[in-house]
Parts: sequence; C-alpha cells; structure tokens
Amino acid sequence: MLYKLIYLLHVDYSWVNVFRYITFRTILSALSALIISFVFGKWVIEKLRAMQIGQYIREDGPPDHKSKAGTPTMGGCLILPAIIIPALFWADPACIYVWIVIFVSISFGCIGFVDDYLKVVRKNSKGLSALSKFSFQIVAALIVAIILFCSNEFDPRLNLPFFKKVSPDIGWAYIPLIVFIIVGASNAVNLTDGLDGLAISPLIVAFASYLVFSYLAGHTKIAEYLQIPYVAGSGEISAICGAVVGAGLGFLWYNAYPAEIFMGDVGSLSLGAILGTVAVITKQEIVLILVGGLFVFEALSVICQVAYFKITGGHRIFRMAPIHHHFELKGWPEPKVIVRFWIIAIILALFSFSTLKLR
Repeated sequence: MLYKLIYLLHVDYSWVNVFRYITFRTILSALSALIISFVFGKWVIEKLRAMQIGQYIREDGPPDHKSKAGTPTMGGCLILPAIIIPALFWADPACIYVWIVIFVSISFGCIGFVDDYLKVVRKNSKGLSALSKFSFQIVAALIVAIILFCSNEFDPRLNLPFFKKVSPDIGWAYIPLIVFIIVGASNAVNLTDGLDGLAISPLIVAFASYLVFSYLAGHTKIAEYLQIPYVAGSGEISAICGAVVGAGLGFLWYNAYPAEIFMGDVGSLSLGAILGTVAVITKQEIVLILVGGLFVFEALSVICQVAYFKITGGHRIFRMAPIHHHFELKGWPEPKVIVRFWIIAIILALFSFSTLKLR
C-alpha cells in the first residue's frame, strides 16, 4: 500500500519509478521485516519474561533441555507483525494472493496463539487437543483452497517437476490437495521446532527458494522459457517471501543457540502454513517435498515412530521422535545437530532449483 502512495510521485520525480519493480520492493520488504524483528526483539523478550510466558519442557525430553524451562516463548508474536507490516507496505494490495497469505498468517497464528496460551496457563505440553487443532487448521485451509480453486486464473493442472508435458488435470481433487499441503506443512514445521534455531533457519532457506520461484512464475517470458506454469500476480508473493526471510533473520539473532526466545506454535504453525500456501500459489507444490525436505523428514520420523510403537506393542525405531531428539540422545551436541540440519536444508534447496531446467 505504501509503495502505491509513493509511486504517485513518479510524475514529478522519475527515480520513484524504481518502486514499480518487484525486485526492489522485495528488498525493501526484507529489510523492513529485518529491522522490525531485530529492533523489537529485545522488547518482546522482556515483555514475555515479565508476563512469565515461559517454555514448558516435556518430562520425557532430553535431559539437557531442562535448563530451557522458563525461556520466553510465543516468539511468533514478534515474527508475524514483522511479516505482515512489510507485506502491506510493499506488496500490491490489488493482488488477491497477498491477502490470501495474510489470511493464512493470521488464522494459523491465532490457532497457534491459543495453543501456546493454553500450554502456558496449564503448565503442561498438551495445549489444544489434536482434534481441535486439526479441525481449525482444516477449516482455515479449506477456505483458502476454495478461494484459490474458484479463482478465474487458477489452473487445476498439477505441475510435475522433471516432466515437460505431464500436467494432469485433477479438477476438484485439487481442493483436498491444497488443504493437505497447507495443514501438512504447518504441522511439519511445528514438529521441527524443537531446538534453538532449528526451525527458523531452514524456513529462511525455504522462503528464499520460493522467493525465486514466485518471481519466476509471475514473469511471462521467464516462465515460458523455463517451462514452468505462469501464474499472473504471483510475483507479488516475492515481497512476502522476502519479508519472511528478513523477519526470520532478525528472529534468529535471538533464537540462535543458546536461545533467548522460542517461536512457539504461534510462529511455527503460521510459518509452515504460509510456506504451504506459497507453494500452492506458485504451482510448485511437488517441489515443496524437496525445498521443505527437512520438515518432511521430521514429520515422517514421528509418524513412523508412532505407527511402529503401536504395531509392535511398545518398540521404537528411534530413541526419540522427532528425529532431531534421536541424534541428541545418541550424543550429538545440540549445536552440531542444528548446524548439520541447516546444511541439509541448504542442499535440498539447491536440488530444488535443478527442477527448473531438468524437464
């Protein structure tokens, strides 16, 4: 919105024309989010500490985590404004995709906020029941799915990487697919958020990747050259992805080991949902398996652990799930687990870019 007001001056000041370019506004969005997150980070930490909103540590967790008890949580309350404000300033308000992403940010953020609040009040790790949490998530994701599917510009053909002419039209089946992607991504990121800086850094890498994908998908000639689906208006999502990258970097300053604040469910659920939504909008849903491969791996480790435990009557595949705790219990120091997972996230993101030409 702000850039629209500034652009009105382009008649008198030619240099204002630079605000027309998505690349320039994406940079401004990232810098704005970084400044907001970094500057207000300390203030938010002090406020949360004063309100005694501290992390509850599960009793069966790694012994070293006991020292984290009481560390301020609900850091998503810092991250989300740092994303939404720059998005409103530097993205085109006429683009429906911008408002869809903002809706996802707020709706999933509210679900996470309630979950975190209940955990803090009850002083346990339960929060919202699984049924309630999934129900609210599915409803929010379903609203997004219906809006996108009913949009005149939405293409119900599924884009398959590595294949030039294979784009199956799945029709109405796209709606449950969108719901699955958004809800799945939201919970996968939530499961990954278990160590200092473990979730936010792969998220920064993932959103940096989708910043590129959204820009390419929104450019007619580039999309045609790379043989990827052209999505009119998706370029504006670059500004939002830039905001997430900037907000994430600012948050990482305080969330890096040893963490001064945790993002909580209000952050992890919303950021995961945003990632899934961006993947759907840019028609790069399948690529999300690569870009967010670390999150997928974490989620699968929990699913496999629970299923194997029930089938075998108490046996486990991993020492503890999600899998980052397995490596901790094997003796890996927490910083080593974190950095190695970051490296994996970067490698997977680089692999995802190979899909642009291998078709």
